[in-house]
Amino acid sequence: MKTYQVAVVPGDGTGPEVVREGLKVLNAVAAKEGFKFETQHYDFGGDRYLKTGETLPDSAVEELKKFKVIYLGAIGHPDVKPGILEQGILLKMRFALEQYINLRPVKLFPGVETPLANKKPEDVDFVVIRENSGSIYTGLGGVENKGTDRECAIQIMKYTRPQVDRCLKFSFELAMKRKRKKLTLCHKTNVLVHCGDLWMRAFEEMGKAKYPEVERDYNHVDATTMWMVKNPEFYDVIVTENLFGDIITDLGAQIQGGMGIAAGGNINPEGVSMFEPIGGSAPKYTNQNVINPLAAILSGAMLLDQLGEKNAAARIERAVIDALQTKKIKSLSAGKMGMGTTEVGDLIAKAASA
Repeated sequence: MKTYQVAVVPGDGTGPEVVREGLKVLNAVAAKEGFKFETQHYDFGGDRYLKTGETLPDSAVEELKKFKVIYLGAIGHPDVKPGILEQGILLKMRFALEQYINLRPVKLFPGVETPLANKKPEDVDFVVIRENSGSIYTGLGGVENKGTDRECAIQIMKYTRPQVDRCLKFSFELAMKRKRKKLTLCHKTNVLVHCGDLWMRAFEEMGKAKYPEVERDYNHVDATTMWMVKNPEFYDVIVTENLFGDIITDLGAQIQGGMGIAAGGNINPEGVSMFEPIGGSAPKYTNQNVINPLAAILSGAMLLDQLGEKNAAARIERAVIDALQTKKIKSLSAGKMGMGTTEVGDLIAKAASA
């Protein structure tokens, strides 16, 4: 029987709870489709940091390179200063494992409420590709005279042509696989004249030379946020740089129904990829069996797709859609679902393996 090795990082807060349900669904689908998973769990997160002072040691990075996929719950602990775990675990993993694509499907499922008036599932079905390795997230810059009235802070947006090209290549190729074949570049070229110009030139040159079948469009990031709300049906695939992608994907999560159903992947097409629900660790709901696991379950579907198990991935998405249409899940909000976390996992696992 075909076996896939998966590194599992349950993380903090409600992360272990949603990962448990996600693995339940993955194992149920695998049994139906004739393959299996072997998992290796890692305790990286706030509790480990508070005990040992360690975030993600270099030796662990080398060990993670042996896997093709990582399944992550959530990172974020109320007793750890913001930034320590995010930089020491999440960003370190993304950079060290060259996960240069952040992939965020924005899809409104039937039966899910959206805050957008009169918009239906056929109006909200696009993908955001956020470049995941550059921009101001690299930490270039510094602080002078900190804590004085002359304090100066500098943080630099940096991109190389190879970084931009590999992200655009992934984006054009994804657009080619979709029915509409449309790719929109989101940036701020009228103000960020250096990085913006690099992205725009690379976008136009690659599109004309290699992907003439793909319709190209451009929006400033502020216009993108407006059109995502007013006319989300304009979009098919959006590609953007790291900072803007961080912002517009949270907006995307809300228009598809909220963080409870928003899944994402950090992709290295040639190496190790990591899949996670977009919502945070939600520590106030820990161990109450009230957190919504659907985003983690759909992240598992993305993990399957990355492994090439497309039928299994489709089973999970269909099961989620069917479950939502039954109205057994009354809300996507924690504590309001009308079912417990484990009950939702059981419901999806049974439907996906039927």
